[in-house]
Amino acid sequence: HPHQATQMSNYCLNILVFVTLQQRDPMLKRDGFEDILEERRNSSDLKYALRCYAPVLYKGVTPCKANMLKNIVLQSDQLRYVINQVSQESGEAPDIIQEEASVILEEMAHRLQISTVRFFAFALSKAFKTLFQHVCVNEEGIQRLQQAIQEHPVVLLPSHRSYMDFLLMSYILYTYDLALPVIAAGMDFMGMKFVGEMLRMSGAFFIRRSFGGDKLYWAVFSEYVKTMLRNGFAPIEFFLEGTRSRTCKSLTPKLGLLNIVIEPFFKGEVFDVNLVPISISYERILEESLYARELLGVPKPKESTSGLLKARRILSEDYGSIHVYFGQPVSVRSLAQGKVNRSTYNLFPRHIPRKPMEETQSFVNDTAYRIVRLQEDNMVLKPWVLMASLLLQNLEGMELSVLTEQTVWLRGLALSYAAFLDWPDHAPTAKVVSSSLALHRGLACVSGGRVSLVVGEPLGPVTPEEALFNRAVSVLSCASYRNQVLHVFLRPAMLAVAMLHLSDEVYNCFSFLWDMFSNDFILCPGDTVQDFEEACYLLVKTGAVQMPQQDIVMTDIGQPTLSFFNGLLEPFLQGYQVVCRYLCEEASEGLTEKQYIPAVRSFAVKLILAGNLRCYEVLSSDMQKNALAALLRMDAVRKVKNRMISHINQTQISPSLSLVAVAEDLCRDGLTPSYIR
Repeated sequence: HPHQATQMSNYCLNILVFVTLQQRDPMLKRDGFEDILEERRNSSDLKYALRCYAPVLYKGVTPCKANMLKNIVLQSDQLRYVINQVSQESGEAPDIIQEEASVILEEMAHRLQISTVRFFAFALSKAFKTLFQHVCVNEEGIQRLQQAIQEHPVVLLPSHRSYMDFLLMSYILYTYDLALPVIAAGMDFMGMKFVGEMLRMSGAFFIRRSFGGDKLYWAVFSEYVKTMLRNGFAPIEFFLEGTRSRTCKSLTPKLGLLNIVIEPFFKGEVFDVNLVPISISYERILEESLYARELLGVPKPKESTSGLLKARRILSEDYGSIHVYFGQPVSVRSLAQGKVNRSTYNLFPRHIPRKPMEETQSFVNDTAYRIVRLQEDNMVLKPWVLMASLLLQNLEGMELSVLTEQTVWLRGLALSYAAFLDWPDHAPTAKVVSSSLALHRGLACVSGGRVSLVVGEPLGPVTPEEALFNRAVSVLSCASYRNQVLHVFLRPAMLAVAMLHLSDEVYNCFSFLWDMFSNDFILCPGDTVQDFEEACYLLVKTGAVQMPQQDIVMTDIGQPTLSFFNGLLEPFLQGYQVVCRYLCEEASEGLTEKQYIPAVRSFAVKLILAGNLRCYEVLSSDMQKNALAALLRMDAVRKVKNRMISHINQTQISPSLSLVAVAEDLCRDGLTPSYIR
């Protein structure tokens, strides 16, 4: 029983260690990498762009021209059925609805042209050699993908941290002579003069960010995607997270497109579908300061050709290395075995749209979370993410020698937890640390043997609010790198927090934190007990805790580890507490969701300027949104008409584990550095 998890016997622990080790061992056997830029630096880019390109397609099908694909979609039984439905509901003639569908499809569809692909191959080669030291790809993963494309329809699911992701993906597939994907892209890009059409001709198809209740648009979109999938005309590529992660944490997966690409398997229209998780890791993110400013409320710049041209100045910067890891293709057929009864789909004609059954929706949701976890497992971590984690727990700065020593310690801890760490072979630690600081000199600097975060120098006198904003940009930019390692440490960190603050209710506190943070981190639904067991195993494995008889006890050498983990989660705990304080003390009954983020940010700014808060990450809109989502899910906050947010309803949560009570408990003197006084 979950509530008895803290009473595992030594026998059970031994079984757990064995099983967990067996489960984690495959993650340690990862492929090696090859730098695809090495050849580009030593040969002609023009010759590379104009070389023979003849990829093998699914079951040898011939490529489908754009006009032929549109005709197949418009003539499909599924779309005709919806057109007739919309016609009956609106009273308009089917021919008029058909014309609307044709216009939608014309706006949406890609028009892949090899000449455009070759142009991008040439231009990107020039840009990548300037921007990056290496672009590393696991060639074994490429070989697996090549085999998968020939056997079954393939869906490519990359992580999404930068605008560069989809260009990089097509560049790599062209390099290895693989079929280029058709890529789901937001309508924002279509508004870019010239560039939007170039993207369309390189494989992008454009979709609206939100469909609302537009039944016709959804039918055209879903049928377009399913037609490409059923016929195997090209691999389909989209981002499960839906948008770029401004924090570099994985985002909660969106299920719309995944439902669409899996449905043909459920209906028996294809034998199987291969989902390929792809992890794209940047040593230095092109948009790092832009993301920080967006999180602080600065509007996202509109995508435009002029903006792209102005961004040319980034070509003078060094952005280190990129690692792209193509994971093992995941068979939907194997995943669904014993979980989904496909025979129920035979009870209705295939062309009639149906809402996914609860069993199906649960399967798709679980699959999405598992894919994102696979993306996280194969993210390549550079030394800087460890250094950033330490610097954020020492905002006043650290002696360079101490930072170096602590980075080595953290490296060992990360490796023992199966982190995919790229640490230069045979290089002295001091050199690794200094080269990381040099690459990220815009975020940290060394002065007098001491390392501290860099704060942008103002051009003239600034107000306290402006100075605070500059400091927050620096902290949030640094946090985007620390966030890249959180998936490695998250579970033991939640257990460490539970141990340090509610030692007599460790599992209950862990479970509460797990539920509370399930919008901030990728925590697979229903895995609370499994994650608790993994956390126990990892802390025991590294000697931080022991489990004599029926207790979880910190060892004599466990204090540094548990303290580090506690500090790792502290910004999130403080952020959630500030949101609770605002809703309890300041929020009016008429507060809308649109007003919520500026109001909480203003409240946090006042606390910081008054010296009552030192956690700049509380200013992040991402954290504020996730905190609100958690409070709504836990029924601590309720929405009423007109999207108003009510005050915290503390009676809806167990008094012993109310969010406010836990947050206040976590800030008691002597337990953690008290950010809120």
